[in-house]
Amino acid sequence: MGAVASAMHALGYRVTGSDAKVYPPMSTFLQQRGIALSEGYAAQNLPVDADLIVVGNAISRGNPELEAVLNRKLYYVSLPEALKQFFLRGRHNLVVTGTHGKTTTTSLLTWILQSAGFNPAYMIGGIANNLGQGCSLHESKHVVLEGDEYDTAFFDKRSKFLHYLPELVVVNNLEFDHADIFRDLDEIKLSFRRLLNVVPSEGMVLINGDDPNCRDVAEGCRAEIVEVGLSPNCSRRIHSIHYSTHSSKFQLLDTEFELPMVGEFNVRNAAMAISAAHFYGVPLDAIQKAVATFAGVRRRQEVRGETRGITVLDDFGHHPTAIRETLRGLRHQFPGRRLWALFEPRSNTTRRSVFQDSLPEALAEADGVILAQVARLDQLPEEVRLNPGKVVATITAKGIPAFYEPGVDEIVARLKPLAQPGDVVAIFSNGGFDNIHQRLLAEL
Repeated sequence: MGAVASAMHALGYRVTGSDAKVYPPMSTFLQQRGIALSEGYAAQNLPVDADLIVVGNAISRGNPELEAVLNRKLYYVSLPEALKQFFLRGRHNLVVTGTHGKTTTTSLLTWILQSAGFNPAYMIGGIANNLGQGCSLHESKHVVLEGDEYDTAFFDKRSKFLHYLPELVVVNNLEFDHADIFRDLDEIKLSFRRLLNVVPSEGMVLINGDDPNCRDVAEGCRAEIVEVGLSPNCSRRIHSIHYSTHSSKFQLLDTEFELPMVGEFNVRNAAMAISAAHFYGVPLDAIQKAVATFAGVRRRQEVRGETRGITVLDDFGHHPTAIRETLRGLRHQFPGRRLWALFEPRSNTTRRSVFQDSLPEALAEADGVILAQVARLDQLPEEVRLNPGKVVATITAKGIPAFYEPGVDEIVARLKPLAQPGDVVAIFSNGGFDNIHQRLLAEL
């Protein structure tokens, strides 16, 4: 919302906005651009002569500002609709989707196009170290968007990505997620089928050819389908993968690439970004150079510090598959070192019992596990809530030390005497986790 507000201001519109909490860095970013912010929601925040109201998907009925918009019969749209109307029409829009790897793939694809002189506009759900920001909606023929399957607004429960006018779509993988808005995997598949149904016949769809769910949703698509993957039946096959402690080498399109990231998931993400850039005519040698200089994304296997020979990492992983693959990648990055996994069940899906069986399987890739209390505990009845005690018991039964500690103080107190020089502590959360990274480093 903040990035789009800034972009609208740059187009010459007068922009104001409201939020429940206004704080840096976004508040500073917007104020420096002359955008007036209101703390809290109130009818009087709406300008008398407002031409357009953009409603974020966190806003629901009962919000006093929204109620005033409806009662005054003002013209309102969702954020994705505003993007479509003001920034995406008539452009080459590259939309990266899937359950996992969207942010990394979108960031790498943007970096490749930028390195090749395309000067793409972009909107990414994270901050790529090469780009320094998550969004730039400047004038450009090409726009790279992280395509989120989450719902659009209180009045539009379709996925956001359906508004993005895609010319090229990447479908990295497809699993059940977002249990708060999707009943089952079939509902998610329906949303992806709707997306592929609006790709033009001259466009391109890149799917994970090793994922049966991806192949399923691509059936009947009118655009060209290219299967990217490791299996021999994929028309664009990834092969000859070799890992070191700091990079992954692999072959694609009869070319060897070296990515300064480790793990199969990162190789698959890179293969999608390479294939997308290749579709737009970026020379393979230019793609090679960009991939080799990709500096990753913040909060993706990011080293937050090291003390007494103990390395503390931050990772955004909050789905069992992402956690499992990240831990496997860390085995290559830190060979022979003991690996701890600390996990906060915070997303709308991991707070629920839907991952009761798959979560311990994923966390058991580590040598030791500590689980925190389910976030916003009071918002879910016990019968549908994840049971951290059961997760810990399942992992312990495998012979792996595992503990349930409700808060950060208890987690730090538990780990401090157990951690030894050479250990790697991977902290998984899609939130701030009460600044556990710095608190743990300070205690260690």
